[in-house]
Amino acid sequence: MQLNEKVTYFDLVFRAVNPALSDRGAGVCVHIDVEPQKTYRPGYPIEKRGIYYLARMLGSQLSLVTDKTDYGILEKCYSIWICRDDVPLEERYTVSFYKIKNTCNSGACRPAVQNYDLMTFVAIRLGQTEYHGREGDKNYALMRFLNAVMYPHKEDFMDTIQDYIDFSNNIELWREVTQMSGLGQSILEEGRKEGIRAFIMDHVEENIPKEHSLIKLQKHFGLTLEKAEQFYDMYAAAVCMRK
Repeated sequence: MQLNEKVTYFDLVFRAVNPALSDRGAGVCVHIDVEPQKTYRPGYPIEKRGIYYLARMLGSQLSLVTDKTDYGILEKCYSIWICRDDVPLEERYTVSFYKIKNTCNSGACRPAVQNYDLMTFVAIRLGQTEYHGREGDKNYALMRFLNAVMYPHKEDFMDTIQDYIDFSNNIELWREVTQMSGLGQSILEEGRKEGIRAFIMDHVEENIPKEHSLIKLQKHFGLTLEKAEQFYDMYAAAVCMRK
């Protein structure tokens, strides 16, 4: 990082062993960045930001570059962007992959892929409309799962999640949830409030009666009637102000 250079905040970054090689005793690792995005149209092309993030991830693997720097230690980087809202209708529920490719060679030259294929950008586009994919489609499971995770206020949220994650006998998971504190608890609460807010605003914009919405809020978010009314009045007022 250079002096006065813009700080980059990654949503979720981790390093993982390549599963295809881990059973062979090879220590090949990949660097993965996952970026959940509320909007697909933030005012600039997310593809350019994703490539920039990949460049930062790649550069961060080296310290001060000198004439003795070993560039052979560089490991592959992935940046995966999950875009929720403001996706054009024709692009909803699609996935795009971008990577470095060797497009042309002159003469008997066959560069090794592992020496240049160091960055892959993945754009996953969801949509505020219902997902109507069919079981057996290439991306069906991925899209159905992400659609539930990124829109937690939808009525079938828990039913969908449980198709992919079995909570019933996961004692460790429940222990973590019940003992969560500090930042983790804050994130959990903020996520829950965001779900409640989105749920109410959707119902108001669709002119669903308040009484029906209050019943659903109590059922899906475990709220008392009094708390459900407080949330409803607060977020419904925000919709009215926008109009």
